[in-house]
Amino acid sequence: MDNKKVKTLLKKEEGTKLDFKRKIDIYTESGKKELAKDVCAIANSRGGRGYIIIGVEDKSKEIVGIDDERLTEEKVQQIVSSRCEPPIPVSLEFINYKNKKVGIITIYTSDQSPYQIRENGSFYIRRGSTTDTMRRDEIITMFSNSLSLTIESIPIMKSSIIALDIPMIDMYFQKKGFEIDDENREELMENAGIVYLDKESGKKVLTLGSALIFTKFTSIYLPHNMIKIINKVSNKRENTIVISGNILYMLDEAEAVIKEILPEIYPIEAVIEAINNAIMYRDYSMYNKFIEVIIGYKSIVIISPGCLLKTIGGNKENYIRRNMWIYEKIITIDEKKRFLKKFSGFTIIKKKFKRKGEIHFINDEERNIFKVVLPGVKNFNK
Repeated sequence: MDNKKVKTLLKKEEGTKLDFKRKIDIYTESGKKELAKDVCAIANSRGGRGYIIIGVEDKSKEIVGIDDERLTEEKVQQIVSSRCEPPIPVSLEFINYKNKKVGIITIYTSDQSPYQIRENGSFYIRRGSTTDTMRRDEIITMFSNSLSLTIESIPIMKSSIIALDIPMIDMYFQKKGFEIDDENREELMENAGIVYLDKESGKKVLTLGSALIFTKFTSIYLPHNMIKIINKVSNKRENTIVISGNILYMLDEAEAVIKEILPEIYPIEAVIEAINNAIMYRDYSMYNKFIEVIIGYKSIVIISPGCLLKTIGGNKENYIRRNMWIYEKIITIDEKKRFLKKFSGFTIIKKKFKRKGEIHFINDEERNIFKVVLPGVKNFNK
């Protein structure tokens, strides 16, 4: 954004897509709640992109500037992504306007609305310059317009489709029975949710799903997509190993690392199965969390962001699979067919440890994580 655009915005009054703030508080709980609520309300309001201009008095529009050097785009994105469901695409940039530092939070349009606050489940909207709770009919209307809502179709606004692995995409469509060429490729990618067209700028960008699967530069766009392995048992590998990349790469690399660290007598397939399921079904909207694997003598623990989602009603406790868009793409292009096994991941893990030690599946709703605890290597050493 340039000074001309800021000048144009400052000529306008606060409204459904524009808010002026002297400063924002990203350090206290109340401040974080307020920011998430404001972003959510603007995102749910009609009218294209929205803006929060920081460093401007809301009544007089006096430019007071920002003196908080700790205010960064990453912090704003973490607050919004961890508190809004689904995560809202936002960016933060700074410009020098009339010799003062001014911040602009841009709230992008997408097909994901309505957005809600995770903590209390509320939906907010702007009525003029005021944030208000959405009415029932407004929520119903928005949901009816977003029936194809998936977390994977969230656009990554500061991305480029140049990063896409075109041969992998072509392979996917060919396996699905499509004839793909230079003329129809972009249309197919847009229809499949691999690219997102920002109608306001005309630019095509990656979606969260395509960045996870169809690019070699996943860590640039989604740095939280990683596995941290803590190795306490083997000198064949370093103590801390970090794996990042697209999902297929992470599946392959994690398997290779685990086979290096653990003794052959250990039920290695169970650990790999637990990690594979963590990669496939973790909550990718948790931008400040990553998968952790702690390999010790007493236990092996796999921690995945996002607890299991339970179905509502019925006598039997059932769980909803997360990331079905990702699942469909991976089972199509994965030559190893890791997710097309006869039994579920839970069953496979249980079978591998039958009469070999206790295992625990812990669904921690309070911390919003899922944990698998397996016996350590001390009982499996030669």
